[in-house]
Amino acid sequence: MKTLAAVSAFVGKTFAVWVILFAVLGFFFPDTFKQIAPWIVTLLSIIMFGMGLTLSVDDFREVVKRPFDVTIGVLGQFLIMPLLAVLLTRIIPMPPEVAAGVILVGCCPGGTSSNVMTYLSKGDVALSVACTSVTTLAAPLVTPFLVWLFASQFLPVDGWAMFLSIVKVVLVPLALGAALQKLLPGVVKAAVPALPLVSVIGIVLIVSAVVGGSKAAIAQSGLMIFAVVVLHNGLGYLIGYLAAKATGLSLAKRKAIAIEVGMQNSGLGAALATAYFSPLAAVPSAIFSVWHNISGAMLANWFSGRVEADSADKAA
Repeated sequence: MKTLAAVSAFVGKTFAVWVILFAVLGFFFPDTFKQIAPWIVTLLSIIMFGMGLTLSVDDFREVVKRPFDVTIGVLGQFLIMPLLAVLLTRIIPMPPEVAAGVILVGCCPGGTSSNVMTYLSKGDVALSVACTSVTTLAAPLVTPFLVWLFASQFLPVDGWAMFLSIVKVVLVPLALGAALQKLLPGVVKAAVPALPLVSVIGIVLIVSAVVGGSKAAIAQSGLMIFAVVVLHNGLGYLIGYLAAKATGLSLAKRKAIAIEVGMQNSGLGAALATAYFSPLAAVPSAIFSVWHNISGAMLANWFSGRVEADSADKAA
């Protein structure tokens, strides 16, 4: 078990490398990896089940203890990223499927990778986990509504079907994971060290399946989509940070909010795009999965060297 935990920890720390590797493999061996596409929803459910195994009451106590901080993070997630996505689709010419995919990933809840990046940045991890938990639980209602509101001009949006899908893919596995944690705490505690390995395998397979199924579209429009994703992600970090600063939050909290806003549950975006739009619409989510882990690690590294002015003075 110690060996498995060590392998899992290593794979978790090198997450970005594995995502890039399998994205490249999906591009060059599309016939192999696009066969995984029918399993995307199942893979995402497994990832969400793993998240449920790690949820605790303490994660939600933060909501009660610090409602203002969590509200800023949740509103930032569900306002900044969707509106940035709409703005980018207006400024940069792109096919309707790509525009719908950009908006879809912008309307997704926060990703669990944000919690790791917040930890590495020396930010407020408890706040990050609370925001991720709340946005994930709110996603069945908020995400379909926002996608219907902003993306229906590009492609037909079945909000009710999307709501049911998110309940099935996100809430049910989360609830099962949380229930198992209560019923068999000893077994779950022993299994938790292996969860990063399971999550990484799930995400890289989803990315490789989407890339493999959209090779032609990526070859034609990949650079444009990559540019949009980089802008979307980078502006999310920046505006999230500025919004937290404008509301008077401390530096540790600003780091958490910036990373929480900029990083998305792009696996969910890929699954929903594949199910309700087209393989091309899933490409922004796939590229987002690759890029936000790279940019998040770089931002966390830069953030980690920054401290509050009064803390620096005390240290001196």
